[in-house]
Amino acid sequence: MTNKTTYFNMKRETQTLAQEAMYKSIEVRRQTGFDLKSPICIYGLCDQLNVKVRFVDINSMEGMYYKEEKPLILLSALRPFPRRTFTCDHELGHHIFRHGLKVDELIEDSEKSKAFNPDEFLVNSLAGFLLMPTLGVRKAFVDRGWNVACATPIQIFTIACNFGVGYETLINHMTYAIKMLDRIQASSLFKVKPKIIRQQILGYSSSEPLIIADEHWSIPTIDAEVGSQLLLPKTAETANQNITFQVEHPNGRLFRANRPGIVRVYCPDTNWAVFVRVSRHQFVGLSQYRHLEEPENE
Repeated sequence: MTNKTTYFNMKRETQTLAQEAMYKSIEVRRQTGFDLKSPICIYGLCDQLNVKVRFVDINSMEGMYYKEEKPLILLSALRPFPRRTFTCDHELGHHIFRHGLKVDELIEDSEKSKAFNPDEFLVNSLAGFLLMPTLGVRKAFVDRGWNVACATPIQIFTIACNFGVGYETLINHMTYAIKMLDRIQASSLFKVKPKIIRQQILGYSSSEPLIIADEHWSIPTIDAEVGSQLLLPKTAETANQNITFQVEHPNGRLFRANRPGIVRVYCPDTNWAVFVRVSRHQFVGLSQYRHLEEPENE
């Protein structure tokens, strides 16, 4: 078999798997009551599907799925916050497609990471379509009046925040899955790293995670962890001190997540309101307990 034949066979297989993943994402959203355009909380979706999620203090893996009496997903609490979201969706894909025990090790820049695995490609594709549905990504740009063809890194970063994914994850999905970016545009966007984007937005260098929730934020919750910074609309106010105001910003008000818990944030002059759910930094335990407030004597 020639290399050219192998290439076309591989391309046909990936197209078939991607289409299967897209249709399955639509089926899952409809079965669980989600529309086909809104962002979702992946941990809430796992709850609806009766799949438990536990964060663990293990740095040698991304995640793990197994099923004995009840299905369980294990996620490394040491991975970046948006990465945990995508990994959880990836592991949920193994459950949805009934793949059985799967351990996804932490693999960086190795030949093993480049090897094609149909099951892994299928669940990665499902994760992308579940978290970033085509209609939802298009709507996110339209609502903000932004042109995809000339999207800036800050615009991509903002929309990635709304879908709870990483900057590069959204670029990859828009390029290879839903074909909203061409490869030249994607390459240009990849050159600007999230650290530089945060510096451009804040006006100073910061290693702390940043979440942008503008007036077009389209779900009623924002998930963050202690230490995260949140750039919220210009008149945003908080109901308690789980997140505290830091500074006025040209594009909003900057807050910092200080302690675990849930706080309502609202704009008195509009109908904009969300619940910010703050977890401990690198929280270890079952996902449904990640927002429990710490005792006063801690």
